[in-house]
Amino acid sequence: MTDGDLEKNPPASAAWPSLLPGTELTIVKLAPGGVEAARYQGRVVGPYLDSWILVHATWTNRTIDVGELSFCPGDNLLEWFSPRHSFNAFAVFTPADQLKGWYANVTHPARLDVTQDPPVLVWHDLFLDLVGLTDGSFTVRDEDELLASGLSHDEPELYERILGAQSELIRRFEQQLPPFVKLAALTALRDRSA
Repeated sequence: MTDGDLEKNPPASAAWPSLLPGTELTIVKLAPGGVEAARYQGRVVGPYLDSWILVHATWTNRTIDVGELSFCPGDNLLEWFSPRHSFNAFAVFTPADQLKGWYANVTHPARLDVTQDPPVLVWHDLFLDLVGLTDGSFTVRDEDELLASGLSHDEPELYERILGAQSELIRRFEQQLPPFVKLAALTALRDRSA
């Protein structure tokens, strides 16, 4: 690959700095098999640390209970995406801006298509999820789906990357590292999206 090739086809992460606060996005979730599972709108809050971009979205679907965490119509989500990390996370707030908890997904690194209007941010789910509560407790979900997928046999390298990302999510949650920053920092970030 030459410099000219890079100019014509920049790496996916090269476009991320162009996501200025206030930029409207279409966010697309792909299921583990690569089929579109959800499409919704969000607004860029801004960058955070190494490679994270923060996006504000409003939950518009029906109420979904995930253990002790629920997503209800009108809830505000502060979503963390990265072209480098194999996971994302959503801080879930009530409409009155009370933090309810976090929902994190093991994923392929997020991709961005800035040729679309609005730009499209795509995240590809890889089975495992972490649900974190404000009291510091958490659960890992969908381990049964990962086992049933056959990846441990069919794609052992990907399977190991998924388990590694799960371990990293747990470590970050327990140590309150991004994207699971302390409540005061999270509130300040949330306020930037207002």
